[in-house]
Amino acid sequence: MPALWISHVTVSDPEAYAEYAKHAVPAIEAMGGVFIARGAAFRQLEGAGAERHTIIRFPDLASAERCYASAAYQDAVRFADGASERTLTIIEVES
Repeated sequence: MPALWISHVTVSDPEAYAEYAKHAVPAIEAMGGVFIARGAAFRQLEGAGAERHTIIRFPDLASAERCYASAAYQDAVRFADGASERTLTIIEVES
């Protein structure tokens, strides 16, 4: 069953966060992730919002978890730490 990786981000250091993206995108794509939405226009209708949202589709929950735990992705995360406030959720997609 496919899974979605959904992140909400507020960036405090754009240069460092750009470095995160430079490293994260190839790591995610190498693990089977396909970007559905990334930094696109949005409307916050309820709750506290973030300034940036990303949705990535993976073949399954295990693939998404392996990507997050991978050395390549964790190497990228070090650029985001301290440069952003982030939440990340992985959820299975119903058929």
